[in-house]
Amino acid sequence: MTALDKLFENNKKWSSKMSQTHEGFFEKLASQQKPEYLWIGCSDSRVPANELIGLLPGEVFVHRNVANMVIHTDFNCLSVMQYAVEHLKVKHIIVCGHYGCGGVQAAIDNSTEGFINNWLHHLRDIYNTHADAFDAIIDPSEKNDMLCEMNVIEQVKNVCRSTVVKEAWKKGQDLTVHGLIYNIGNGLLQDLDISVKCFQNLKSIIRKGVSRTLNVEE
Repeated sequence: MTALDKLFENNKKWSSKMSQTHEGFFEKLASQQKPEYLWIGCSDSRVPANELIGLLPGEVFVHRNVANMVIHTDFNCLSVMQYAVEHLKVKHIIVCGHYGCGGVQAAIDNSTEGFINNWLHHLRDIYNTHADAFDAIIDPSEKNDMLCEMNVIEQVKNVCRSTVVKEAWKKGQDLTVHGLIYNIGNGLLQDLDISVKCFQNLKSIIRKGVSRTLNVEE
């Protein structure tokens, strides 16, 4: 048995199950995809987008990277966003982080070397901007949780400030950007209450989200 035989066996079982429980599923799937959601999440293997929100293949367009980042020089992420917004006409972009994120922890510990160190600079910038609030936290897990939430807020802001999303809103396209956080410990999603429907409301929504997460007055 090769290293992939188990995967092929699982695939056959999954295909058979899908065909039995959803009549004509693969025929419909092969003809087109019409997802309403773009999911921007972490590459962590414990955070599978479709499964945790209970959607079938074809119902959510997915982009994942280390620590669910939206960086304006990342042409991969920007290309996914453009295709999702301009061609698939998704109605919702979800940025989803998760507690206990290894990338977030590496940024806090400043423990990485090599190429990923450049990627995590963006997280360290968030930490340094609010250093007083983070330094006041003694419990390492609480500090990680706070930076995970702050990272989602920052990435929601980056999505909204992208040319793709601003142009969509300018044209009157129905598009909302959301920020969620996932708890691996219990499998539940939490809404960070930073949904943005137009560029004009971005600043106030982000400000409230930051104040709420850092537990400070606006």
